[in-house]
Amino acid sequence: MSMLTSIRTSNEKIEIIDQLLLPHTTKYVEITSIEEAHDAIKDMKIRGAPAIASLASLAFAAYIQTGLDAPAPPAFLSSPESLSAHVTSKLDYLFGARPTAVNLGAAIRRLKAVLQSSTGTGKSVRLLATDLISEAKLIADEDFDRNKKMSEHGGEWLAELDRGSGGSGQGLNVLTVCNTGSLATSGYGTALGLITYLHEQKKLGKAYYTQTAPYHQGSRLTALELKTMRIPSVMICDTMVGSLFQHHNIHAVAVGADRIARNGDTANKIGTYNAAVLAARHNIPFIVVAPISTVDLDTPDGSCIPIEHRKPLEACIVRGAVHPFEHDAEGRVRQETVMITPSDLEGIYNPSFDVTPAELITAIVTEKGVATRKEGETSFDLSGIV
Repeated sequence: MSMLTSIRTSNEKIEIIDQLLLPHTTKYVEITSIEEAHDAIKDMKIRGAPAIASLASLAFAAYIQTGLDAPAPPAFLSSPESLSAHVTSKLDYLFGARPTAVNLGAAIRRLKAVLQSSTGTGKSVRLLATDLISEAKLIADEDFDRNKKMSEHGGEWLAELDRGSGGSGQGLNVLTVCNTGSLATSGYGTALGLITYLHEQKKLGKAYYTQTAPYHQGSRLTALELKTMRIPSVMICDTMVGSLFQHHNIHAVAVGADRIARNGDTANKIGTYNAAVLAARHNIPFIVVAPISTVDLDTPDGSCIPIEHRKPLEACIVRGAVHPFEHDAEGRVRQETVMITPSDLEGIYNPSFDVTPAELITAIVTEKGVATRKEGETSFDLSGIV
C-alpha cells in the first residue's frame, strides 16, 4: 500500500512536498537553510507537529554539517562557547515558527540538552557539533516506528472496546479531523495511522473526515492520502459532524494533537473541540493519538497552552484548481487563489487550534500504550504512557 511522503532526504539534500499546492500539484521543494525551514513551517508548506519537528531537526543538522565541511570553518566552530551561543540562537529562531506544536519545542529542548551535557566535558568543538548532528537525525528517524506502534495500540484498543460492547470488532467507522497521516509526520501517521492500521487488519468500515477549514487539510490532504492508499472514505463539511452522528453508525472519533497538557487537555486543529462535544452528546469514543513528545508535562492544563492565531486573510481565501481543469504548458493543473468573503472585513477570528478538555476525551494513545480516565474523574493520569 503506497503512502505519500512529507520529507525526503538523499545524502545531505532535504526536500519537502509543498502541501499548499496539494492535491492537484505535487512539487518537492529543496530546503537549503535554517531560514528556509523556518519559513516553510511558518507558511505551512509543511505542517503537522511531528513533521515540522523532523524538518527543523534535519535542517539544523545540515546547517552544522555544512559548517564542518567548509574549507574555512565558520566563526561559530572556533570554540565550544561560540558554538553554544550560535546554536542556541538558531534553535530559538526555529522554535518561533509554530509555538503551539510541542513536538518542535521538544526537539529544540533535546538538542539544547545535548549541547549542555556535552559542553564542559572537554570535547573538541567538532565533536560537540557531531553530537548535535547525531541527535538531530535521531529525532527525525524515530518518528515512523513510534507512529506504527501507537496506531496498533489505538486500533486494537478500539476493536476490543467494540467487542466489549457486543460488536464484532470489525467494520469500524472512524471520523478524523484535519490531516494526521504521512503528510503530517515522517510516515504512517498518528490518528490517520490508526485508521490505516484498521484498514490493513481488515477491521475498518469507512474513514470519515472533515474538510477542516480554513486551510482544508482534510479535503486537500487527508482525502489525497486515503485515495492514494485506497481506503474507503467519506468527506464531510465541518458543520456536518452532528448530522453524521445522528444518521450513521460511527464507532469512534480519532484525532491527533499539537500539545497534550499534563491533565489530558489537548490542543489540536480548530474544529476538534466541536467534534468532541458532539461525540460526547452521542456517546461516541473520542481518541487522541500522538507521540510522547506531544505530551507536555510542564503545562498543567489547557488554559496554559499558547494558541496560535493565523493571519485574518487566511480565513477569507481558498486556493484550488480552476474547474473545469486547465493545464499550463508543462501539463500542470492551473491553480488560483480566490477570496470568498467581502473585502476589508474588520472582524475576523482565526485561531489555528482549539483545546479539548480532558473530560471529553475517552482515551489518549502514545507509542507506549493507551491511557483512559478513571470512573468519575475529569483528568488523565498519563504517567503510564510517557
